[in-house]
Amino acid sequence: MASRIKNMTEGRPASLIFSFALPLMVGNIFQQLYTVVDTMVVGKALGVSALAALGASDWLNWMMLGIIQGLTQGFGILMAQEFGAGKYGNLRKSVGHSAVLSLLSSLVLLGIGQLVAHPVLTLLQTPAEILPNTLLYLRIMYMGVPVVMAYNLLASILRAMGDGKTPLHAMIVAAMTNIVLDFLFVLVFRLGIAGAAVATLIAQMISSLFCLYHIRKIEILKLTASDFRLQERRLPLRLLMLGFPMAFQNAIISIGGMIVQFVVNGFGVIFIAGFTATNKLYGVLEVAAISYGYSMVTYAGQNLGAGKTDRIRKGVRAAVLIALLTSLLIALLMLFAGKMILGWFISGTPEEFDQTMQIAYYYLSIMSVCLPILYILHITRSAIQGMGNTILPLASGIAEFVMRAVTAIFLPLLIGENGIFYAEIMAWAGAVIILVISYFAVIRKVERSRYGKSEDQT
Repeated sequence: MASRIKNMTEGRPASLIFSFALPLMVGNIFQQLYTVVDTMVVGKALGVSALAALGASDWLNWMMLGIIQGLTQGFGILMAQEFGAGKYGNLRKSVGHSAVLSLLSSLVLLGIGQLVAHPVLTLLQTPAEILPNTLLYLRIMYMGVPVVMAYNLLASILRAMGDGKTPLHAMIVAAMTNIVLDFLFVLVFRLGIAGAAVATLIAQMISSLFCLYHIRKIEILKLTASDFRLQERRLPLRLLMLGFPMAFQNAIISIGGMIVQFVVNGFGVIFIAGFTATNKLYGVLEVAAISYGYSMVTYAGQNLGAGKTDRIRKGVRAAVLIALLTSLLIALLMLFAGKMILGWFISGTPEEFDQTMQIAYYYLSIMSVCLPILYILHITRSAIQGMGNTILPLASGIAEFVMRAVTAIFLPLLIGENGIFYAEIMAWAGAVIILVISYFAVIRKVERSRYGKSEDQT
């Protein structure tokens, strides 16, 4: 197991970042398989209305997931720094305290999710014909919040120590489970949209248990009861100061997404279905960017902990180049094969199919052409977070919210319903401007701080 742990403070930055991101990328592809298979089975077996119902839950579901991922990724930043510094006692305490904070947070989020699901769907003017299925799907997914929290925390612990392979294997096992259960619950047992939700949660539980099994084999993570006791305020507060801004950032971004969904809901079920079909590919478009982002958080965190700030600059330059090349390859694939891929999700009469496809491919083309912006966003944001600053990325999240909401509300009034497709692009652009400026400010501050310490030691 020790061989899976990767020290990113030595060696060529480009190869370290790419080799760490590659298994995460494959794992994220399998994780996207959850969404893709759910969409394919629901769209093909249950029709356009069910596909629209699934799509109407997207941003509320993503908000919960985003809050969970933000918290656990924030906790992972401190773990990466302690691991890079070789302070394994502090690392164990960070892991134990993170587990307690994650459990408490998951129970609070579960309760809030169940309370707000119906009122928010009503506020978003979800069409009456799809509201019951959308609500049912959300309620089941929200019941599984502790399971989702467990997987994301365990994966964050592994990534903090440079292990990208175990989360990959967990995702492969979980994705295969999810596919089998999707067909079983939806097509055989006829459980409808509820079957797709239950299949996803069972798969997440299996991936959590898989990660836990491997974490228990890591010698430096042999925790004792004292590691879980929140006896001192400083460590829990420090963890929350890293995790909460990232969780809030994701929540703000998803509120912007809900405003987009509100506008989309006014364009009818066919438009919602086309919009949903492309949104389900969003994760595929973003999968490499997310993986490079995880890699950069670990890389920057470990090198900051080791005091090797010069390597952070080199790593960011290498990561940007790799990310841009990757985004161009994905964009070309989607432009040439997008219609074929979208066809896997869409069903209905020939007229419904053609209308839905036209909407979906137009949206997919716009996102594909602008994909390099999204990839730069992930690299710069993750580098800043890895250096321990989660406030400036939060500011970029607010910029995303403002740009997404303003574009979604006003651009369709000027150019028609197609204006909604540019909301995502404007959100990326607004965030990137802030993040690029922020990155140079943070790296200069970190270098000055490190230089000052070196002078003092001299």
